[in-house]
Amino acid sequence: QTYNFFVVFLVCLLSTVSSHPKVQVYSRNPGNFGDKNTLICHVSGFHPPDISIQLLKNGVEIPDAKQTDLAFEQGWQFHLTKSVGFTPASGEEYTCRVRHLKNLKTYTWEADM
Repeated sequence: QTYNFFVVFLVCLLSTVSSHPKVQVYSRNPGNFGDKNTLICHVSGFHPPDISIQLLKNGVEIPDAKQTDLAFEQGWQFHLTKSVGFTPASGEEYTCRVRHLKNLKTYTWEADM
């Protein structure tokens, strides 16, 4: 009976602990304007798995982005990757917008120039 109480306590404790996501925005190849590339947003180290990721060009979601399945890491944390093909152009802004629980943050891709 003590064991069952401990298991319930542990599950309740873990469900209340949250970890903020670590976000990396990068391109598959060097970011040269005019060259086809892949924009990648990797989000890791978060809990609980209540999250959404959008890839944006000038604040508008880029269609046809692909997202990996939610993957589990050690310590009750998760990671996801979202990517989309794009051709960077001078003067355009490419960002990754991540919503975790009620927190919304935007991260900007930096060209290699």
